[in-house]
Amino acid sequence: LGATTHMTTTSLYERLGGAPAIQAAVELFYQRMLHDERVARFFVQVDMRNQAGKQRAFLTMVTGGPHRYTGKDMRAGHAHLVAQGLDDSHVDVVIEHLGAVLHELGAAPADIAEVAALANSVRDDVLSRNASAAPRS
Repeated sequence: LGATTHMTTTSLYERLGGAPAIQAAVELFYQRMLHDERVARFFVQVDMRNQAGKQRAFLTMVTGGPHRYTGKDMRAGHAHLVAQGLDDSHVDVVIEHLGAVLHELGAAPADIAEVAALANSVRDDVLSRNASAAPRS
């Protein structure tokens, strides 16, 4: 038998560090969000323990980890925020803080870019619009 090369493909979830990294990232992410005057108002009456749990499950799912997200779809889950004025600038803040947290936790630049691309891929749904309805900032 000749030598064989076995390539394994690791998921973004695994490259980021799995459950411990997602846990840490979500915790740091919400610390930043709650202290950022551009977005803090959206969390005033939010059960942050519940919100963090949903975010952990969602990030785990979209990065290729064990699928346990059972929350609402992006449009339904954010419709009340859109009614409160959620717009592209706020989505940009989310991506900014998520990227900064992942950088702080030692994620590779390519993995941070992949997470940002995932976040951008749901932007139109989060903002309850058709993909071509409005330009992105």
